[in-house]
Amino acid sequence: MKDHETFRNFLNRLIDERSLSLRKLGKISGIDHATLSKIINGKREANLIHLQKLSVSLDIELTTFMHAAGYITEPKQKEDSDIQNSVDLIQKLIKTTNNYDEDFTFEKVKQEIAKYQDYSQTTDGRNKILQEFENKIEKTDSKGPCISQLRTMFFRFSAKKGTVREIALMGAALIYFIITTDLLPDYLLPIGFLDDAVIVQAVLQYMDSKKF
Repeated sequence: MKDHETFRNFLNRLIDERSLSLRKLGKISGIDHATLSKIINGKREANLIHLQKLSVSLDIELTTFMHAAGYITEPKQKEDSDIQNSVDLIQKLIKTTNNYDEDFTFEKVKQEIAKYQDYSQTTDGRNKILQEFENKIEKTDSKGPCISQLRTMFFRFSAKKGTVREIALMGAALIYFIITTDLLPDYLLPIGFLDDAVIVQAVLQYMDSKKF
């Protein structure tokens, strides 16, 4: 944990704002209240599983907790280096799981976007997005990273609001979110949905910069 004090302050503030006791937070999060007490008092570091459980129980995106805990730092540069920072983070987190051997690379992210751009513009691809997006949202309990951005993309894609290039890029992100054969499997908690966030991040940057 890179910044335990910041995380402790962040978690304490959430507890105060929501008028929660440690026992109540332990009950809704599935984290033993004694463990929460040690985290709050600086006697134990919160690991990624703790952050994922807190994310779900408090309805706050996992990336917000990861920022507070120091797992994610603000990038010093924009564009591709911003995405690369996220890719590097995920690759480091993969190594902590000990049950997944594939590499997660920036090149693979670009390949996935390119692969689904054209498909999203076909009748089959468009129908898949329109028919399956909400079902996938329900399966994630609407609490995964980047859900709000994906909802905005879905609205724009459905209404065909944007240039042909923008709609194709948004379609690629939506298709990637819907399919089950991701670069990272969804079962790989707590990082199984972070690849969706990187795809969305890349698409948004490519739309802004006219790249790709």
